[in-house]
Amino acid sequence: MVIEAMADGGVLMGIPRDKSYKIASQAVLGSAKMVLDTEKHPGELKDMVCSPSGTTIEAVAALEETGLRHSFIQAMKVCMEKAEKMDRAEK
Repeated sequence: MVIEAMADGGVLMGIPRDKSYKIASQAVLGSAKMVLDTEKHPGELKDMVCSPSGTTIEAVAALEETGLRHSFIQAMKVCMEKAEKMDRAEK
């Protein structure tokens, strides 16, 4: 869903859909690789790539304004709760 949403944003800005999916996928892959390869906290990596008044910090601010972090936290919470219910039902 994250890749699809990022790609939709690219399409909105005029990038062809196939190219937009590739760009979004590479961004997600690159971010995950940085976390795994460096073993640095994701927040530290974010701070490293957010230059003052830059494009990345503008995007981060927009994501925070619309509650992205809260949405992911809630999704993980309900996923875990559902998994626990399913586990109990199996026993």
